[in-house]
Amino acid sequence: MSKQHTSVRSYGILIDNDRVALVRSSNPRHVPPLWWLPGGGIDFGEAPEDTLIREFREETGLEVNNPQLIGVTSDVRRRDNGDKIHTVRIIFSVELAGGDLHHEVHGTTDHAAWFDLSDLETMNVAEYARAAIATAQGK
Repeated sequence: MSKQHTSVRSYGILIDNDRVALVRSSNPRHVPPLWWLPGGGIDFGEAPEDTLIREFREETGLEVNNPQLIGVTSDVRRRDNGDKIHTVRIIFSVELAGGDLHHEVHGTTDHAAWFDLSDLETMNVAEYARAAIATAQGK
C-alpha cells in the first residue's frame, strides 16, 4: 500500500551578473542530470527564510541575504517506491552576501555551479525552478 506525504520546502533564486546558482540532483536515475534551485526542507519551528539561508550554505557554500518572496508552488508526484509526495515550495529571490562555491556531500544534491541564464534553455532544469527563474526575471 502506498503512502502519502507532504513536504514544505524553501528555495532561493540567486542571480548575479546574468548567472544563476543551481544544484544538481544526486539521484543517478536523472539522465541527463537534473538541476534545481538551492534549498530544502523546513525543520520544525524554522522560518522559511532561515531554512533558505541554511540550505543555501549547506548545498553551495554561498551566503545569501535579503530573501524576497517570489511565490509558492505545489505539485504531487509518485516516488520510485510508489509513495505519493505533495511538495509545497516557497520560493525567494536572494542576494549574494559572500562565501565560496562548494559541493554538498551525502545530500540530495552533489554539485553546485553557476550557469549563464542563456544556457538554461538546453539544460535539464526542474520545471518549478525554470518557471521561478523566469518569474524572477520578469518573464
